Amino acid sequence: MEKGYSDKAYRWNRENYSRRRRFLDIWSFVLTLMFKLWRYNKSWSYPGGVTEAKQAARRKAQAVWIRNTLLDLGPTFIKVGQLFSTRADIFPGEYVEELAKLQDKVPAFSYDQVEVIIEQELGKTIPQLYQSFEPIPLAAASLGQVHKAVLHSGEAVVVKVQRPGLKKLFEIDLQILKGIARYFQNHPKWGRGRDWIGIYEECCRILWEEIDYLNEGRNADTFRRNFRTFDWVKVPRVYWRYTSSRVVTLEYVPGIKISQYEAIEAAGLDRKIIARQGAQAYLLQLLNDGFFHADPHPGNIAVSPNGALIFYDFGMMGRIKTNVREGLMETLFGIASKDGTRVVQSLIDLGALAPVDDMGPVRRSVQFMLDNFMDKPFENQSVAAISDDLYEIAYDQPFRFPATFTFVMRAFSTLEGVGKGLDPEFNFMEVAKPYAMQLMTNMNGSESNSFLNELSRQAVQVSNTALGLPRRLEDTLEKLERGDVRVRVRSLETERLLRRQSNIQLGMTYAVIVSGFTLSATILLVKEYIWLAMLTAFIAVAVSGLLIRLLMRLDRYDRMT
Repeated sequence: MEKGYSDKAYRWNRENYSRRRRFLDIWSFVLTLMFKLWRYNKSWSYPGGVTEAKQAARRKAQAVWIRNTLLDLGPTFIKVGQLFSTRADIFPGEYVEELAKLQDKVPAFSYDQVEVIIEQELGKTIPQLYQSFEPIPLAAASLGQVHKAVLHSGEAVVVKVQRPGLKKLFEIDLQILKGIARYFQNHPKWGRGRDWIGIYEECCRILWEEIDYLNEGRNADTFRRNFRTFDWVKVPRVYWRYTSSRVVTLEYVPGIKISQYEAIEAAGLDRKIIARQGAQAYLLQLLNDGFFHADPHPGNIAVSPNGALIFYDFGMMGRIKTNVREGLMETLFGIASKDGTRVVQSLIDLGALAPVDDMGPVRRSVQFMLDNFMDKPFENQSVAAISDDLYEIAYDQPFRFPATFTFVMRAFSTLEGVGKGLDPEFNFMEVAKPYAMQLMTNMNGSESNSFLNELSRQAVQVSNTALGLPRRLEDTLEKLERGDVRVRVRSLETERLLRRQSNIQLGMTYAVIVSGFTLSATILLVKEYIWLAMLTAFIAVAVSGLLIRLLMRLDRYDRMT
């Protein structure tokens, strides 16, 4: 982290909040960001002229500033920033990369507050509930902190306690964010093609789910049941008698953080096996259960002394429905066959791509991606490289990747990075290949009949196309009758001439304004209205600068043509 927490940044950690102060803080951030985005495209704001390298450096600096400001604004914005790090279809790559680094490690709140919250939630004092309770937390995050304790039965547990006043802070911040979402939705530039209200509602749903510790307990139980037959995966048990919506008590399962590679090796564990098991555990979550850990960063995965993987923090989980899995397989088949049209259609069916009038540019982008990606074997592909290229194509295009998709891609990239740290020769796609082959085999039958399956698939596709042809013709005729079919013709030469004519007219307007203000300044000077004359002359000089700049642009245009 480039900066730590200051007293100013920590003012949100209280039970009573000023709505007016939060309003000013949040809108100050939004307006400053809008100014920075406006200035980004202004060539005069770059000393020595604008270059691609200078723009990239400014985007990076803006992304770091956004991340640090979100940390200053507190829990709501830390979580919103983490959620926005999954929206590469909206934000540039530099922003997504920085937001993905958001870590919610913040100063702890007092033990006195912990005592009050536990007694309010569980109806008993800490000595009545626990044999011992460590006042210094093991870890503190934006939503809560974790204390080690021992039950009267002698079992070691950890107690996660929610921050005081968190729900009230969420209510204030989300109300302000609703107004900001409406503003952006109606903005002529940033509102076009964006469902900011939908994004806001999705953020609200995820945030309220994450601060409900009863929901986190249910998630942990489901996750634990899904891995009950795997002795190499350990999930802490939930103690429901000591759990409420703001307090959750879990089995204490210590381990070595999965990113502490030297410590794992010092414990005598095989780093290569752990790397493969980390990838396998995630593939099992996705393909077998459709219920997966949406935030598998190294702080949430550890390794036990006997080499088992330990998962923590089940506040943010993802679900993949059966029909979505089938749609993803259709996308996978399209990618494997380098069929850009099939990939585009499957993404539309999944809701990951918004259909527009002219899908040609999107289809060409996808086809270009396929032609360049698939020149290497499946097992030699890099998840991080594929996701980066996907997001590069998706940005400012009609792609609308669902949060589930981006959670999966980010998790894959994280696990690939951890795997390479454990084993430099680790390849996530190589581990995933048998699972993908098994899925394709299950959907298409045995591998021995793959040729017949492909023939039958193509025959079905041809028959579907033939049967659907009358309907497509009917739809086209209906569009013609309604006037919905539009023919677009572009003439570059005509566009150039119109643009030049528009600039000439603007130049004439500038010239008239300069003449008028110059004449006014002269008359005011003669009448000895010195200050008014100076002000009028200043306006004339400013407009003259615009006129000279426009004339230089026209001259440059004439030389080019």
